[in-house]
Amino acid sequence: MFFGKFAKSVNFHLLSKMQQSTLVKKICTHNGVFHCDDVLACFLLKQLPEYKDSPIIRTRDPKVIEECDIVVDVGGVYDHSKCRYDHHQRDFNFTLNKLDPQKPFDIKLSSAGLVYYHYGRTIINNILEQQGLFDSEDKYQTDILFDTIYESFIQEIDAIDNGVSICEGKPRYTINSDLSTRVGHLRPHWNEESTNEVLYERFQKAMDLVGQEFHERVSYYSKVWYPAKKYVKQAVRDRKTVHPSGTIIDLSLNGGLPWKEHLFAVEKEMDIVGEIKFAIFQDLSKDWRVCCVPIFAKSFTLRTPLHIEWRGLRDEKLSQVSDIPDCIFVHATGFIGGARTREACVAMAVKTLDLAAKEESKE
Repeated sequence: MFFGKFAKSVNFHLLSKMQQSTLVKKICTHNGVFHCDDVLACFLLKQLPEYKDSPIIRTRDPKVIEECDIVVDVGGVYDHSKCRYDHHQRDFNFTLNKLDPQKPFDIKLSSAGLVYYHYGRTIINNILEQQGLFDSEDKYQTDILFDTIYESFIQEIDAIDNGVSICEGKPRYTINSDLSTRVGHLRPHWNEESTNEVLYERFQKAMDLVGQEFHERVSYYSKVWYPAKKYVKQAVRDRKTVHPSGTIIDLSLNGGLPWKEHLFAVEKEMDIVGEIKFAIFQDLSKDWRVCCVPIFAKSFTLRTPLHIEWRGLRDEKLSQVSDIPDCIFVHATGFIGGARTREACVAMAVKTLDLAAKEESKE
């Protein structure tokens, strides 16, 4: 497996052999049922030079725990000075925000979040250096990637492990393909053999899984997502060349780039939060799209959806109802529309704003 060489777990009865070598640092986590947070915490540690060859000892024996160099998700102690990272204590209530008040994240940390907080920047930089992507002259790169990877990857694992619901009340649907669930599926089932050896093997498979996804996430955010910001920022600066209202940005020169998170950041930097309502760009077939800006990056609620009477219509019917030529479609929810020309997409956005203003004036 791709990450198999990083995932050496050690049976308890082999511990005496390891104790013969005082040069190799030992990582400890609990035995028995594993979860995504302890699996990820161990994987992250093995990305550090001082732990890359470390055996992983899975035990709850206090004497064995005491002899290990670094301990995650077991032992009842959080003390960075002693390399102890458990979060099960009754009085444990640390979030990233409490450890660093400049961070907005207020989900209680799991062992993965603790390890990421203390070592994540070093791990990210190591991966960037391996990929030739580390820019020593960019003083923002590491911190921006640290926050983004926490928000998009680690935070979810922290929340699930600590039993934090994704929303208040009964969710309309459940997500069953998340990483924590897939790690859970690797545990031996009730009607399968569940020896220590089997558990160690499954733990290694889980480390392979979370490790590959973590590397892929770091690679995506460093290679694809992070470089896109400068193009989004330029599009925001040029917004009034698209339309005097300044409510539309044109991303056609860099179609397909991730733009929503960057847009919110740029708006904040330029003190124009909420002003951008639409983004236009070309798709792979060279048709044009007008996409509505959501109220936040992953929201389905829009600042200004395309006009309600256009939604679900296509082609000639849509052009007739909107009185805009060259229309192709408007999605039934109003979050995106398509047209054959740039001018038509701009017209769809502008007319939507005009009609919305008229509706507001009636109220």
